[in-house]
Amino acid sequence: MSATLSTPVPPPDVAGEPLELRRDKGTPRFGVGRTLRYAALIFGIVIVLIPVYVLLVTSFKGPGDASPVRAWNLPQIWTLENWKEAWTALSPSLWRTFQMVIPASIIAAFLGSMNGFVLSRWSFRGANTVFALILFGMFIPYQAVMIPLLQIFLDAGIPSGVPSLILLHVIYGIPITTLIFRNYYQTIPHELVEAGRVDGAGMLRTYWSIILPISIPSFVVVLIWQFTNAWNDFLFAVFFSNNQNGPVTLALNNLANGALLQDYGVSMAGALLASLPTLIVYIILGKYFVGGLMSGSVKG
Repeated sequence: MSATLSTPVPPPDVAGEPLELRRDKGTPRFGVGRTLRYAALIFGIVIVLIPVYVLLVTSFKGPGDASPVRAWNLPQIWTLENWKEAWTALSPSLWRTFQMVIPASIIAAFLGSMNGFVLSRWSFRGANTVFALILFGMFIPYQAVMIPLLQIFLDAGIPSGVPSLILLHVIYGIPITTLIFRNYYQTIPHELVEAGRVDGAGMLRTYWSIILPISIPSFVVVLIWQFTNAWNDFLFAVFFSNNQNGPVTLALNNLANGALLQDYGVSMAGALLASLPTLIVYIILGKYFVGGLMSGSVKG
């Protein structure tokens, strides 16, 4: 005797419909909880966008129109002179900032990747101590070491400006990049590394041919993190550069405080120009940032 196989059907309720297929037609589409969540979300968005609105509208106002009293009003006459003046003042420092943040981010990312691989997959005596010492660098305040650090750079003859800032951001970026990559590499199956060893690959070959190609998510996270930190840095710029060779944060400070009569329109346009590159980076790569950050959070 052969039995006929059939897909089980959920038991019907008293109305004759399966329980999991019946929809409660009396339940509102948006409950109180969901409505409150959306209201809180909209409120938060408005709070965040209020400063952006003031920045934007003020950047298009003339000298007589840009004042704290009229901060919330739209421009009486829309003008682009503030943007032209801000671009003229900031364009050289913008180019120097790109020259600084791009190599600093890439170098710190690769050094952190190699450190994370060694500390997560190639165990040696004292590995945990080395990792703890590297992480200790994350908790040293910049202000506590600024004077001796400046003296070391002067004694070593390292030029001020872009070269000094690149080296500083690479050094101070190694702890956080090592942490991110180490956590990510611990989630990679150990069989991948063992397969490379069986095929005769050494540590460098395993890293270059097996680990590096699958490290894109963590590289996205690290590059965004390093790019943003280096771009927005002001303390290092004050100590290790000047108006002629410094980054855009230093030039923006001079633009805002360089005149006896504050020109709010130019200052607002300059602030938007200075923040535009980081905004573009987050818009383009932001969707990969959270995914790459969470990919290394399973183990650590």
